[in-house]
Amino acid sequence: MSEIDSNKNTFKKKLLEKQKEAKIVRKIVLTVFIIVIIASSGLIGGGYLYIKSSLEPVDPTNQTEVAVTIPIGSSVSLIANILEENEIIKDARVFKYYIKFKNESGFQAGNYKLNRSMTFQEIIETIKQGKLTSEVAFQITIPEGRQLKEIASIVSKKTSFSDEVILDKLTDKAFINSMKAKYPDLLTDDIFGKDVRYALEGYLYPATYPYYKEDPTIEEVIEPMIKKMDEVVATYIPRLQEKKISVHRFVTLASLIEEEATEQTDRAKISSVFYNRIEQNMPLQTDPTVLYALNEHKDRVLYEDLEVDSPYNTYQNKGLPPGPIANAGDVSFEAVLSPEETDFLYFLATKEGEVIFTKTLEEHNKEKNKHIINN
Repeated sequence: MSEIDSNKNTFKKKLLEKQKEAKIVRKIVLTVFIIVIIASSGLIGGGYLYIKSSLEPVDPTNQTEVAVTIPIGSSVSLIANILEENEIIKDARVFKYYIKFKNESGFQAGNYKLNRSMTFQEIIETIKQGKLTSEVAFQITIPEGRQLKEIASIVSKKTSFSDEVILDKLTDKAFINSMKAKYPDLLTDDIFGKDVRYALEGYLYPATYPYYKEDPTIEEVIEPMIKKMDEVVATYIPRLQEKKISVHRFVTLASLIEEEATEQTDRAKISSVFYNRIEQNMPLQTDPTVLYALNEHKDRVLYEDLEVDSPYNTYQNKGLPPGPIANAGDVSFEAVLSPEETDFLYFLATKEGEVIFTKTLEEHNKEKNKHIINN
């Protein structure tokens, strides 16, 4: 073998060795990269859930007043630490970053009465305005599952305004547009959909609202309910975007779950039934939409009622109704995003409040005969 051939073979050998080494290195780099991605995903997922939890009220149902003192000259860090020590917020760091992100300032020293059901924005507005240092003039409690007309009636009993005047304001295009401009992430163009009965139906959050003036304007009474809804829905928006669900669809489906649910009901199962029926191109056939279409309250929906000609009648129309049929609470909102995995296509509420889930029409009719028709 000549010297040239020998050099060629040596070169080829070294080239093959380098290629082999490069292949091994690529495998190692790829393996490390995958491990880093998996670890990062876990951290990101865990971090997202932690931050989401920290942004929410400590206890949405606890309205017991807690005396909190903000000293003169307090920095944002000190205020955040005081709030965390008094268990008004979950995490001082998250609260500080929220304030920075929102560019909030102008906090006032003083003695405040706060509670653990307050959102970050409510706490911030309170400390900026000092409004809880004064006595509450009156409160209005809006329960879950209430329609716009019912809310108007509740408000009228606590204020000097009639049901009609309040409902006129709630359906006034100029007022709605002013709220839409102020809360664009919540009140989208969908609220003015072709067949939507009331643009603000379902958009007044169920909660207890304190008022510090004896005779506030209608706008001052109503806006906190929309504002609260905006704050609540904002916590769900990342998940809505991930699942490609619009806010209007989210609020609408939550309202159906809220109206169908009883205290004993697992709303996640009701949600699964709705999703399963939509997936199989079946009408939702939910009675509360029929009652909404009829524009009346009845203890029992009759067969003749199912024929009502309305886009809200989910016996006659497939898919969701044009808009919400009532307001909904967090449990129903969560059910929309976290339905249970089931094969159920039917459910039936008994007089005792129990909800029976079934997979076939035959099973459903059997339960219906047992609990409804024969009782």
